[in-house]
Amino acid sequence: MSETRVLYIDDDAGIRRLAARALERRGYRMTVAETGAEGVVKAAAERFDLIAVDHYMPGMDGLETLEALRRLPDPPPVVYVTGSEEGRIAVAALKAGAADYVVKTVGDDFFDLLAASFEQVRARALLKHEKAAAEADLRASNARLEALLGEVNHRVANSLQLVSAMVRLQATALTDPSAREALEDTQRRIQAIAQVHRRLYTSNDVESVDMQEYLGALVDELAETWSTEALPRALSLAAEPIRLPTDRAVSLGVIVTELVTNACKYAYPNSGGEVRVALRRVDDDVFLLAVEDDGCGIPEDAVPRGTGLGTKLIRAMAQSLQTIVEYDPTHTGVRATLRAAVR
Repeated sequence: MSETRVLYIDDDAGIRRLAARALERRGYRMTVAETGAEGVVKAAAERFDLIAVDHYMPGMDGLETLEALRRLPDPPPVVYVTGSEEGRIAVAALKAGAADYVVKTVGDDFFDLLAASFEQVRARALLKHEKAAAEADLRASNARLEALLGEVNHRVANSLQLVSAMVRLQATALTDPSAREALEDTQRRIQAIAQVHRRLYTSNDVESVDMQEYLGALVDELAETWSTEALPRALSLAAEPIRLPTDRAVSLGVIVTELVTNACKYAYPNSGGEVRVALRRVDDDVFLLAVEDDGCGIPEDAVPRGTGLGTKLIRAMAQSLQTIVEYDPTHTGVRATLRAAVR
């Protein structure tokens, strides 16, 4: 306590002398001021750990002095000194920003109480400072982690883009139509995952994905791939702004890619047609995905076409979402739906 600097403001010269001697004996380094105005000037010029302010003073009383002290940059805690019958004044001082109050009495008891108040106020101020410092450190740490995670997502997106480009080059070099188609499907799957990471490093939220924006970009890419002048594909999206965690967004993106790809490949074999994607909330915790077309549908005795990998991927991604993809047998064409938890 020897380094604790205290400013005692009181217009009573005798009390000032007693306070200075009594509190210095208790280990405080004391400075006194005769008026509120003088105290404010000294508090502005020097750094004090604590200030004690008496209520009754000519010119500027204790409450006015307290108000002026509180306007200083980074003011120290103030202990307010009142008379024994002045509870109303003590409450007003606390509301005005005093850290504590002490009732002035005759004798050493008053200085014992004042010293005890100083210790409590200093302890609270230290805890407040440590809490603020810990919160600042935590915010800085979170900012660093978010920046690092954003950089990781950036690098992942770039790496996936590179892999996608390599797969595309390999596909163009093949003469076997089945092999080329399999690689093109692989490229679309990679792009669906890369889209997630692009959303993460370009947004302020590195832990979740806005599915309205993500599916919009994904559907646009699929439309560019599948719609031609000879066989136009009208891909539409009706999505609510639902945010999903990264892993769930990836699973849903792969499912949408597979379902839309199947519709574009098989729903309208000899003509153009529409494929609709919809995402909406069922309630606060559950969303519903629907992908549908008005094409030829799936015959009951149909033999799976292609490698079957797409079907396996849909099933695996749905399992990762703790759900299944269901097909509506009453719909003209194909309507696939999926219900899953948001988190």
